[in-house]
Amino acid sequence: MKKFLFRILTVLKYFVILYFASSLFFVILYRFVNPPVTPLMLIRLVEQATGGQTVKLNKQWIPIGEISPNLPLAVVASEDNLFFEHSGFDFESIEKAREFNKQKQGTKVRGASTISQQTAKNVFLWGQRSWIRKGLEAYFTVLIEFVWGKKRILEVYLNVIETGKGLYGVEAVSRASFGKPASRVSRSEAALIAAVLPNPVKWSPSSPTPYITGRQQWILWNMNNIGNLSY
Repeated sequence: MKKFLFRILTVLKYFVILYFASSLFFVILYRFVNPPVTPLMLIRLVEQATGGQTVKLNKQWIPIGEISPNLPLAVVASEDNLFFEHSGFDFESIEKAREFNKQKQGTKVRGASTISQQTAKNVFLWGQRSWIRKGLEAYFTVLIEFVWGKKRILEVYLNVIETGKGLYGVEAVSRASFGKPASRVSRSEAALIAAVLPNPVKWSPSSPTPYITGRQQWILWNMNNIGNLSY
C-alpha cells in the first residue's frame, strides 16, 4: 500500500510540474503568437453539432492598431473601468459583488471579473464556475499581467471574446452587425458591441432591445468620462 501511494504521489507530482511548465510555455508563446482557438470556441462547436445547429466559427484576428480606438474604450468603460490601474484584480469590485451576492441569495450571481481575468479564462480555461477554475484563473491572470502587459491583454481580449452566435472577436461582430471592419466602428456602434458582451448569444448589436439601448447610453456616458486610452 505504501508503494502504491508513493507511486500515485509521484505521478501527481510530475503531472503538476508538467502542467505548470506547459502553462508558462503557452503564456510566453501567446505573448508573440496569436491563440488559434480557445476552449469556449471548441465547446460551442460541440454544442452546435450535438444540438443539430449549423456549425459556425467566425473569427478574424486583427492587430490592436487596426481596431477603432472606440472599441477598446467601450469595453473598458463597460467591463473594467480600472483596467489600466489594477494588476489583474479589482478587489473593491470583488468585495462589492461578494456583499451583493450574500444579500441576494437565490438570484443571479453578480461577477466582478476584470478584462484580464476574462482573457485568462477565455484563452486557457473553461467557462463552468468552480473553485478549481477560479483558482487557475487567478494563476493565469497573474501570468498574463506579468508576461503580456496591458496592451497585449486588451488585444487578445478584443480578438477572442465571444461576440455572437458563432462569432468571436470585434472584427467578426463588426462585419456581421454593421457591414464594416472593426477599424471603422463609431463610438455608438462600439458601445452597442460592448453592451451585448455579458450575453452575446442572447443579444445582438444589430437588433438591440430597450435594455441594450439603455446599456449603450450608459457606456457612451462612461466613455466620455474616461476619455482617450493610452497604451
